[in-house]
Formats: sequence, C-alpha cells, structure tokens
Amino acid sequence: MYSLARPFLFGLDAERAHGLGLTALETAYRSGLNPLVARAPKPLPTKTLGLTFPNPVGLAAGLDKNGAHIDALLALGFGFVEVGTVTPRPQQGNPRPRMFRLPEQQAVINRLGFNNEGVDALVRNVSKARRRGDGLLGINIGKNKDTPNESAENDYLYCLERVYPLADYVTVNISSPNTAGLRELQEEQSLRRLIGTLREAQEKFAAREGRRAPMLVKIAPDLSDDDIEAASRVLSELQVDGVIATNTTVAREGVEGSPHAGEAGGLSGRPLLAQATAVLRKMRTRLPETIPMIGVGGILGGADAAAKMAAGASLVQVYSGLVYRGPALIGECVDAIRRRKEAPSRGHVPPQI
Repeated sequence: MYSLARPFLFGLDAERAHGLGLTALETAYRSGLNPLVARAPKPLPTKTLGLTFPNPVGLAAGLDKNGAHIDALLALGFGFVEVGTVTPRPQQGNPRPRMFRLPEQQAVINRLGFNNEGVDALVRNVSKARRRGDGLLGINIGKNKDTPNESAENDYLYCLERVYPLADYVTVNISSPNTAGLRELQEEQSLRRLIGTLREAQEKFAAREGRRAPMLVKIAPDLSDDDIEAASRVLSELQVDGVIATNTTVAREGVEGSPHAGEAGGLSGRPLLAQATAVLRKMRTRLPETIPMIGVGGILGGADAAAKMAAGASLVQVYSGLVYRGPALIGECVDAIRRRKEAPSRGHVPPQI
C-alpha cells in the first residue's frame, strides 16, 4: 500500500506528510487494517541491554515525538519503538518550513528543533498505550532550547525521573544539531558531568522502582577521532548501559547540487550511511563489550542493516528509510540480519559488507 500512497505524500510539504502519515497509520491500526499496511516479520529474539527484543529492528526517535502512536507503530513489526525527543516544557521548535526531502539522494534534512508537547503530555500518552505484544519502548529525552548548558542537567533529570517508570530504556540526546549549543554537551568535561549526574539518578530511580531501566547516550556522526576517543573513555568509566550511533549530520557530502542542500539542519538518509557506520565502528573498538551499541543512520535496505551489525551494533534503528521505503523495510532488515546470523551455523562464510 505504501507504494500507492507515496506519490500523494511526496506531493505534500514534508512535515505535513509526516503528520498525515502518522494519522493514517493510527487509523489503520484502530480499524484492524494493519495487515494491509505491513506484514509483521518473523520473530528474531535478541537479548541485549538486559532486555529481550522480539527482533533487532527499531524505530529511531523523532517520528513520534509525543508518544501518541506507540501501539500503531509497534504493530508495523518493529522490535522496539523510541519516542521523543521530549523536553520538560512544551516548545514549538524552529520556524517552518523545517523539513525537506531530497528524493534523488534518498535523504532528508530537518531542523525541527525538539518540537514537542512537553514531558507531562508524553507521559499521559505513554500511560494510555496498551503495549500489546513483546515490542519494547524507548524514551528519548532532551533539554529546552532556552535552558543554558550550565543548567542542562536539571532538564535531563526532570525528564528522566518522569519517564523512568514507563520506559524499557531511556536515551539521552546530546547530539541533535538543531538546538543551539546542544552538541557542546558531548565535550569531555561536560559529558562527564552530565552523564555522571544522570547515572547517579538512574541508580536511585532503579532502587525506588525495583527495576533498572537501561540508559543510553546518543552521539553525533560529526565527532572527530579525538572526540570519539574522549567520549568512549567517559562513557566507559561511567558504565553507561549503551550508546546509539548516530544522530543526523551537519555535513553535506553526497547531496551536492540538490535544491535543498543549502538548508540548515541535520541530514539523514542514504548519504549518512557510511559516516554513521564509521563512527559506530570506531566507538565499538573503544568501548568495552559490556556496553552494547545501536546502529542508526542511512538504513535504506536489508544490506545496510546487516552492515551496521557487522560494524558492531546489537540493534539497529530506521527513520528516513521509512519515508522512502515504507514499512516493508522493517521485515527486509530483520530478514537480512537473520541471514547474517544464520550463515556461520550453515557452514557459510558471512558476506563482507
């Protein structure tokens, strides 16, 4: 069905199509028409982060910022869905237009700027979700744009405490390029202070709830080798539960000449694949094996998902790929990862991807 709907959606402004697509998915789910939208992949249980995922393919944060469509998204066959980024207070984000498709490059540029209804609205939405099936829920937290970095930890603590009881895992987003100064929190001393504070709070909330929700940190693809080395050192010492590599990039390699290449914001989709996977691989070689990684960025097909796993990911996430491929991408990625896992047991040599 997506192949029929795509020309109509691509005829609309990208952000309007985004909202309309979510509404259509919700309607299909509530009407029992989901089998017409997507065929759920066969299970591929994956144990990592102290959790068991029904399959290793998830939805990256950003599609459902307010956690209003969790059941409909899980029904597409995702092993897990990550909602957010959410901030303590509601905020409008950056002025429109702020989302642009680059169809020839299978890419998207966005400068949304953490537009969301605030953490209290997200908590209400998540509390209403039925969460049928085994799919897991991640919640991605950030800071309000008018909160100075010196006070950023207060925003993250506020969100962490409120989402902790509802989340299977929590992601700390310090890598969006669309909130001024946010990426400065990835600098070594700022990172140590922020994540150290959140780790202490995480253990306190775990004792209070009688359940430990893993906390992951999402990093940018634009880090230098020295930055990767420093971040790996800090995150290893603080024993974070996992790392997500990567967010969108401010680079424009691969989209030169596109009418929208000059738009400010984060680039995602096909041109991000190599850069994001390289950062994933570099982080993986520097982090202890006890810290799993989620690979995201540029997955447009099953081979891309397998490449993330080959680079050291335990799980993968998609977002822009859904814009160009639709829900069929989920099952294709699950099947590719399954083939990669099964190849050695059949005596075959896994392909070098």
